Amino acid sequence: MNANLISYSYNRDEVKAGILHFGVGNFHRAHLEYLTNLLLENNPDQKNWGICGAMILPQDERIYTALHQQKGEYTLTVCGRDGKDEAWKIGSLVELYWGMNDQEAILNKIASPDIKIITMTITEGGYNIEKSTGRFMLEDELVKHDLENPKHPLTAFGYVAEGLRRRRNAGSGKITILTCDNLQHNGNTCRKAFGTFIEAQDKELYAWLQDNVTFPNSMVDRITPATKPEDVKRLNERNGTHDAAPVYAEDFIQWVVEDNFAAGRPNWEKVGVEFTDDVTAYENMKLSLLNASHTLLSYPSFLSGYRRVDEAMHDERIVTFVRDFMEKDITPYVPAPGNTDLSLYKQTLIERFANKSVSDQVARLCMDGVSKFPVYVVPNLIHMVADGKDLTRVAYLIAAYRHYLKYQVDDNGSKFEIDEPWLTDEDRALLAKDDPIAALHLSPFQSTDLSKSEAFVSLYLKFVEAIKKDGAMKVLETII
Repeated sequence: MNANLISYSYNRDEVKAGILHFGVGNFHRAHLEYLTNLLLENNPDQKNWGICGAMILPQDERIYTALHQQKGEYTLTVCGRDGKDEAWKIGSLVELYWGMNDQEAILNKIASPDIKIITMTITEGGYNIEKSTGRFMLEDELVKHDLENPKHPLTAFGYVAEGLRRRRNAGSGKITILTCDNLQHNGNTCRKAFGTFIEAQDKELYAWLQDNVTFPNSMVDRITPATKPEDVKRLNERNGTHDAAPVYAEDFIQWVVEDNFAAGRPNWEKVGVEFTDDVTAYENMKLSLLNASHTLLSYPSFLSGYRRVDEAMHDERIVTFVRDFMEKDITPYVPAPGNTDLSLYKQTLIERFANKSVSDQVARLCMDGVSKFPVYVVPNLIHMVADGKDLTRVAYLIAAYRHYLKYQVDDNGSKFEIDEPWLTDEDRALLAKDDPIAALHLSPFQSTDLSKSEAFVSLYLKFVEAIKKDGAMKVLETII
């Protein structure tokens, strides 16, 4: 074993699962598992807060098998902005079940009085909320299956409903459902999704839910790339390990949680988690600065030929573009929450994006713009238009996004495929039109009336023509 590997020293046999987590993916293992591992390490009074992993998808088999063979242990490499990395052996995942083999075990675990919190990272799309209306889609085929087959669920909604039904019947007490997905007011979204499903399936259980389950909002942050086969080899060689399921992430980590727990919680504040009455200001800061800046840099960088985020962020033109966006366009709309130093936060973002050890993929930032623009960019854009602000950078961004979607060829002539799972047939018809104004009516911009802003349209049309003629980077050079 590598002497540089930081291993836990607590006795895992003494740790009992108090948390059940749906979706044991990379982000969860770099974030909640990591923080809980730190807590267990230095606080023997917290040994009732180990984590039980619940993996319920057929495609979870590979990672489940790897973690199961390793008894839940794995390595996390924390990549420093200074080029120095730390490798941790994580032991907080003390139980693990796969729904294809262990469905009853997961359902009974939810009902267990030992479990006080259900956490989840099921992705933004996993909450089954229709983007245009904000409603939970009861007509989804898997949802319909679970509504009609409560004892044999396929979705997180069905698992939680049946588990809670057993919990209620067993008198196991109250519980908290805590989402760690990157959604604004994620607890409210979680409550709506699970509440709607449960009300449709079992009105008596829905009534019980109102008095016995809380859904805190939270804000999570840690850049965690996908681990590819070549990363597995690289990380194991570097760390002197033989881990079939390693994870790597940046050195920055943040978790802000609404302190609304029905049955107690770990003392996560001892390892840097911030508890608050209202996460709104923290969400606004992250979505408006980090997530919006990711979207801002992604399409111009990709069209310019960059495929790694750190490489793009070592191009001073892109750095200046991102800095100007944060300072001039967004800062006026982002009040600093708590004791946050906003200037330091923005500088840290630039450093995080440029972290060579993390080296995230630009394509990952480009994917699913239909979901990202309405949450990260549009809210502040609406304010900017109403306040008569300079719209240059955002108009350029949307022109670049249209070019990316419509032509699927970068400045160097390299073809690419887009990853836009929520692009509708109407969206595709709008993109097929020669009139660039049609793209301003794409589903992510439907709440904006951008086509009615003369100032925006003038800039946007200029950039559409220029990007097609000269390429994304040459046009970017004219606005920085």
